[in-house]
Amino acid sequence: MRDVVAEADIDCPADAIFDLITDLRGQDRWLTTSSPYRGTIDISQNPAVLGTTYREPGPLGVRHGTVIEYERPTKITFHQPMTMRFHSGVVDVILRYTLVPRGDVTHVERRVALGIPWQVIPIRSTIERAFSTESARTLLALKAYADKLE
Repeated sequence: MRDVVAEADIDCPADAIFDLITDLRGQDRWLTTSSPYRGTIDISQNPAVLGTTYREPGPLGVRHGTVIEYERPTKITFHQPMTMRFHSGVVDVILRYTLVPRGDVTHVERRVALGIPWQVIPIRSTIERAFSTESARTLLALKAYADKLE
């Protein structure tokens, strides 16, 4: 698996940031849609807790997500294998947010581990670049919104 990591220091308490991340139905308050991210649908429970499921359709395929780790307010992990279009296999995606309070600031790490199936090895760099760009965009949007909360 390859890791894509984005980090930011956010001027907001960890509890408030965690609430934003777990409010899957409210993500549109701080995260706009993009080509790779078109929204989260079919959410089984909101806010998300351990075991919550959801779907995220995109141009490369559909991510079928489940919350597999939940330690409020410092860690949440989503397993969201992406079924590729055209029966090209499944990209194994594990997305983990780690929040570390540091005084008035919270350090947030967004780590995406990617397991690329052999069928799409020729476009591995395209997939990794798409995840890297989207991960950075997501964390910047979270920071911009959360910095204004406190």
